[in-house]
Amino acid sequence: MPFIDSKITMKVSEEKREVIRKALGESMTILNKPAAFLMVGFEDNYDLAMGGKKLEKGAYVAVSLFGDGTKDAYEEMTAFICDLYERELGIPKDAIYVTYHGVYNWGWNGTNF
Repeated sequence: MPFIDSKITMKVSEEKREVIRKALGESMTILNKPAAFLMVGFEDNYDLAMGGKKLEKGAYVAVSLFGDGTKDAYEEMTAFICDLYERELGIPKDAIYVTYHGVYNWGWNGTNF
């Protein structure tokens, strides 16, 4: 049950959203999670600042998982996300934060896992 939520400083076209959604789905093997259950959210034109300065191009990406991943998997996933957002959106890697959240009570389809 992964959910990847992205807050991005600029407008993201539907074409770019689809490219990113597809790539994130393919990346689920890194976290050993099923791509079929991946939910992806985008909030674009989001106001982000780093070090007190407004970012023209920046992103905050929150990855929530049922349970936990490994440190190595998180390291590989962070590199993947930063490469993807830099390549597809032109966001410099040093303007991207990625966080991971292990969740132990996750509901879906009227019940909890």
